[in-house]
Amino acid sequence: MDAFTAGLLQRIRNTQSDLEQARQTGDDYLADVEQAELEDLQRLAAEHGVPVSVPAC
Repeated sequence: MDAFTAGLLQRIRNTQSDLEQARQTGDDYLADVEQAELEDLQRLAAEHGVPVSVPAC
């Protein structure tokens, strides 16, 4: 795995964790921000052929 792929997957994991935490604490604004970031990272992964498993929300 190259550095780009590893970094992208780590950012996705971090963002998923941050999104879950925002949802659990009821911070709707932060959840929206994290959701948008996650969607951007998933789009970037798809554009570069990086497989990403998306957990059910």
